[in-house]
Amino acid sequence: MVDPVLVVNAGSSSLKLSIVGAAGDTTIASTTVEGWDGKAVDAIGSFVQGRRIDAVGHRVVHGGTILTGPVVVDPTSRRAIASLTSLAPSHQPRALACIDAARGALPDVPAVACFDTAFHAGLPAATATYAVPAPWRERWGVRRFGFHGLSHSWAAQRAAELLDRPPASLALVTCHLGAGASLCAVDGDTSVDTTMGFTPLEGLVMATRSGTIDPGMVIWLLRQGLTLDEVSDGLERQGGLLALAGTGDMRELLAARRQGDGAASAAFDVYVHRLCREAAAMTAALGRLDVVVFSGGVGEHAPEVRAAVGARLAYLGVEVDPIANARTSADGIISAADASVAVIVVAAREDLEIAAQVRRLLGP
Repeated sequence: MVDPVLVVNAGSSSLKLSIVGAAGDTTIASTTVEGWDGKAVDAIGSFVQGRRIDAVGHRVVHGGTILTGPVVVDPTSRRAIASLTSLAPSHQPRALACIDAARGALPDVPAVACFDTAFHAGLPAATATYAVPAPWRERWGVRRFGFHGLSHSWAAQRAAELLDRPPASLALVTCHLGAGASLCAVDGDTSVDTTMGFTPLEGLVMATRSGTIDPGMVIWLLRQGLTLDEVSDGLERQGGLLALAGTGDMRELLAARRQGDGAASAAFDVYVHRLCREAAAMTAALGRLDVVVFSGGVGEHAPEVRAAVGARLAYLGVEVDPIANARTSADGIISAADASVAVIVVAAREDLEIAAQVRRLLGP
């Protein structure tokens, strides 16, 4: 049996390490390196020293169209991951650094790369295709990829468990709401639509990302004299809630809103409006709605956001129970008893999803 599994989750600014045991998917040990500079050798080596590890699972943001499921890390798959760096320049090099560091610390232990894009690899053509010139699509492979797939997959599976329903019987909108945020329309266990596209910039308003904007605005701003780097920085790192309220931290924004801060209240309204608009769009892809799932830092710990979304989506049969909503921050059902749509909070556990994918690939 592959047990335990070291899960390496390389983010753009943090490195999360956990050791997951097979018995009940227990977390044996975990640590997070905040303000991570991308150098993984010391962190991984120190964490695994003296511990038994049977396999390593790496979160890799981008698999493109060539890596559509978990793969054993070898020279060929490593080169494939590196070839996609231009599509995820803030994440791919860090994942590669972790792959190399883990190989150095555990040279005889098999490693598996698990991709955030893989859950969306089978998106219908009508969903994945941009209406852009054919050379762009054919030469550069421009299409909608989608992200946060590991989180969306886990959220959908866990929601079915909490409802004691077969996953194949459910139509879900999973909401991964953190600093980065996206929604996914999940039909059974299959992604049929998602809000992020070619890059993680598309879709919802996020902590520092603008989300979807008129592409004509980008052209206009460039013609006004802004540089490409200035536009990129404005949309990626200076946009979103930070641009509207002066903070990208939802906890700070909600605290300011409770104190009557006008900018915070306006930012909250923009955030919820976009979230509800995109959630309704996900139901169009599904044709019906059985479950709404909230996950991620905001999804798990911001009951005000959940309540506002529930109120706005009442016409779809969504109704949040205020008492359950106020007291729930981990796995639990928060919908009203007689609501036609279940509303569930699921703790984001990409580590468990990665460990499960590793075991399926390498054996139980």
